[in-house]
Amino acid sequence: MNEPLSMPVAGDDTLARLADVIDSRHGGDPDKSYVARLFHKGTDAILKKVGEEATEVVMAAKDGVPERLVGEVADLWFHSLVALSHFGLRPEQVLAELRRREGLSGLEEFALRKLRQRENSEGG
Repeated sequence: MNEPLSMPVAGDDTLARLADVIDSRHGGDPDKSYVARLFHKGTDAILKKVGEEATEVVMAAKDGVPERLVGEVADLWFHSLVALSHFGLRPEQVLAELRRREGLSGLEEFALRKLRQRENSEGG
């Protein structure tokens, strides 16, 4: 296993700060801001970028170059933050969901989601 490029800092609020910058680009000049341009183009353009970046993550992982993988995941996270902002959501909500899932096995989480899905489709 490869060594991490750097260790996270406790209490790191990088995602929140970045989300604040992204949020500030709503209604901005698309000629002066990449994020404002994505917002201006709308949902399909934003989601297309998320899909492209996800594909690039897969390709980088298959190449096995750690620095490239980290860079592509950073791009995916960035564009995911743009998507969250577009839908009025924040990274703190994603982090809260991850904390909620902490300690659950993947199989337990999957079973709970299936149960909720079934209850919702039955009107329960």
